Formats: sequence, structure tokens, C-alpha cells
Amino acid sequence: QVQLVESGGGLVQAGRSLRLSCAASSDIFRVSTMGWYRQAPGKQRELVADITSYGAETYADSVKGRFTISRDNDKNTVFLQMNSLKVEDTAVYYCKLDDLRVARDYWGQGLQVTVSS
Repeated sequence: QVQLVESGGGLVQAGRSLRLSCAASSDIFRVSTMGWYRQAPGKQRELVADITSYGAETYADSVKGRFTISRDNDKNTVFLQMNSLKVEDTAVYYCKLDDLRVARDYWGQGLQVTVSS
């Protein structure tokens, strides 16, 4: 069983930045794809960004140029740097670990990010 512990959420004004972190309890992290997802009220959960074990990044169109995903394999931690935040970025953000070897994924508990105008 893998546990994911997220941190860094909160309330921020539009235009400012936040950095989310997600620490995994297992070295499986190092061979897994890590992703950040978000779910706004009344909407489906959507992919924000993900990063493969070898560092290939994918971003939702809505965050390209503003958000950056990165990983530290020595610390089993993935980050999401969010710049130029918009009110529409308000959501609960979830970290996900894809263990591709066994087609199983794990989710963090979720972090509230609220962007005020």
C-alpha cells in the first residue's frame, strides 16, 4: 500500500503563486507516473499535469505556461508550481501515483486551493 501526503494548498489572490507537494511512502514512486488532478464544485475531476518516471511532462491546455510539474526521486516527492493563478483554478487538487507495473493507482487526500479575485 502506498500513501500520498499532500501539502501546500490554501487561499491566494489571483495572479499570485502556490506550490503543492506530494510525498509518497514507497520507492515505487521512482518508477511511477505522478499526476496532479483537480475537481471544482459541480465538475468532473480533470488532469492538470503529469510526469513520467523519466521526466516527460503533460499539461492541460488551461494551465500550460502557468503551471510546472516536477519530481524529486531522492525524496519520493512530486511538486506542482502554480503561477499566475486565476479564480477558475479554484478546486480540490489531488495527487495520483500510477504504478504501471500492476495497473494500480493511488490517490492523495486532496488539497483545497482557493483563488480570490
